[in-house]
Amino acid sequence: MKRREFLLAAAAVTLRRAPTLRIDGERLNRQLGELKAFGRTPEGGVSRVAYSEADRDGRAYVMELMRQAGLDAHIDVIGNVIGRRAGSDANLPPILMGSHTDSVPHGGNFDGPVGVLGAVEVARTLDEAKLTTRHPLEVVIFQNEENGKTGSRALVGELEQRELDLPSHADKTIGEGIAFIGGDPTRLDEAIRAQGDVAHYLELHIEQGAVLHARSIDIGVVEGIVGIKRFNVVIEGKANHAGTTPMDQRSDALLTAGRFIDEVHEVATRLPGRHVATVGKIEVHPGAPNVVPGRVDLSLEIRDLKMEKIDEIYESIDARAREIAARNRTSVSLEPYYLSRAAPTHENLRRHVEESSDAMGLTHLRMPSGAGHDAQSIARIAPAGMIFIPSIDGISHSPKELSRPGDIEAGANVLLQTLLGTDASNAFG
Repeated sequence: MKRREFLLAAAAVTLRRAPTLRIDGERLNRQLGELKAFGRTPEGGVSRVAYSEADRDGRAYVMELMRQAGLDAHIDVIGNVIGRRAGSDANLPPILMGSHTDSVPHGGNFDGPVGVLGAVEVARTLDEAKLTTRHPLEVVIFQNEENGKTGSRALVGELEQRELDLPSHADKTIGEGIAFIGGDPTRLDEAIRAQGDVAHYLELHIEQGAVLHARSIDIGVVEGIVGIKRFNVVIEGKANHAGTTPMDQRSDALLTAGRFIDEVHEVATRLPGRHVATVGKIEVHPGAPNVVPGRVDLSLEIRDLKMEKIDEIYESIDARAREIAARNRTSVSLEPYYLSRAAPTHENLRRHVEESSDAMGLTHLRMPSGAGHDAQSIARIAPAGMIFIPSIDGISHSPKELSRPGDIEAGANVLLQTLLGTDASNAFG
């Protein structure tokens, strides 16, 4: 055996024999507390929207933590923060870990930061133990996740030029925001990664739902991130005087809308599966108490792990909507306006998460992610895996968002052990 091959084999054995290696949970939770200072709100949450000063300063704080962890940190032209650690085999593509640090307006302190700081802590643990993975490691803060997954979509070449002129939550366009945080919107193509450029991607995240907490399960093994289709629904009737128009002569758009909403619930409940369908917005015109509604605008959103199932649900709802509209002497149209494709996680990564959880005596459950994540973008070019930890009462995007310190520590340890297992596996190079 050649010396180089011997050293690589020895490194792989060493990493496989590190099941007792653990992250510093106290340090991780302390740093999560320190990050709260950037954009803190009186309610105890955070408004660290992308491209704000709080966002920029919070990213700078994490970059310093990256350097303390032995990572070479920089901002790429997209505006993503990348912290890199060399591997023992420079010919292998990097393993990516990370999430985001931006928040929704008046959001919580755990959605995103748990994944970023958890990954930084994993890197620091390896650095302190003087362990080198075969693959290079990159810890990533993806920019503007909460308003369109801009950073991760740009990394895989899905950001369109027109989007740079769209407004953000920080009174800047997307393009202006990218420049503000240290990127260069005129050079985005230089940072695009393709198939083969990434070995695989791992993301630790809070569940943002109540399943794990309600069932007292430690770890969620994410099967995939649901696809989303959204539609603008317009129901046309005939506005008329509410006092002089007999009930049997009305073309009441709101009556059709009410029955449509009930039918959405009925179709989604009747069909087997874990899909969801939601009407979340409704506007009635002209909106006066003494006028029969002549028009109603609604939204329809359908989510599932399989795009084919979304289409099946839509077709059932569309057919029933037309029947209801005809019966009420109204018309209905459903026009698609938003598409986010489902992204299944990689089976090998799921198994590694399960094996890592088992080794630490943690319970686990396979489950879908009903929310979108940066992993959804990276899955377009590389195997992706996600690890969920419980969210207390399923609350998220709120100052009351909370994950327990012990759950955060457990999730980061699963991330560490999963990384060690996948790095040593031949399945990923």
